[in-house]
Amino acid sequence: MAGVAPIIELRHVDKFYGQFQALKDVNLTVRTGERMVICGPSGSGKSTLIRCINRLEEHNGGEIFVEGIELNEATSNIRAVRKDVGMVFQQFNLFPHLTVLENLMLGPMRVRKLSKTEAAERARTYLERVRIPEQAEKYPSQLSGGQQQRVAIARSLCMEPRIMLFDEPTSALDPEMINEVLDVMVELAQTGMTMVCVTHEMGFARKVADTMVFMEDGAIVETAPPETFFTNPSSDRCQSFLEQILQH
Repeated sequence: MAGVAPIIELRHVDKFYGQFQALKDVNLTVRTGERMVICGPSGSGKSTLIRCINRLEEHNGGEIFVEGIELNEATSNIRAVRKDVGMVFQQFNLFPHLTVLENLMLGPMRVRKLSKTEAAERARTYLERVRIPEQAEKYPSQLSGGQQQRVAIARSLCMEPRIMLFDEPTSALDPEMINEVLDVMVELAQTGMTMVCVTHEMGFARKVADTMVFMEDGAIVETAPPETFFTNPSSDRCQSFLEQILQH
């Protein structure tokens, strides 16, 4: 993807929590339409990194650009970036007092200024896309975990973002529900959406990733295409991580 324009750039990014350095001199480029999977042991800084890309976490050093806009103190910049960046978390974060349809309509009406009719139409379109159109009038508590996560993905898609961030979207799910969410993510990847995914699901990574990133202790240790990453990792640490994770 060398000839494709960058859509996300991190330059020498540091992040501290008090004395603890969660990100150490992180440099990363994500190109338009690229599908990047970030993996690494627990506590390696993966979630912190992805949360810095839409300013859910504030970086303390370096620069972050999304679509050419620098993420800094300016709230107008943060707002502009968040309009085009969807995020799916480990927890589904759905409003329990709203129906599935209402959960999906909220953002487009408030942020994109869609009418109620337009928002409802868009919501139904994306529920169809994640294959749960029949759940529109139910409340989140009436759905399985896998269905709730698919609603969360549809809710992000309703904002028609240019970039989707996934922070371990299957880690809170029962094993039998993981594939239904990953299937939706695979389909999304096939549409050409720019995606950055933090996940331990290596089968998914092999199937969709253009680029694999391995992190440890707040730093990027290795960046490689999947075929190289899985068959011939350059660092011993990455190799032992893959051996452990691929045994499960």
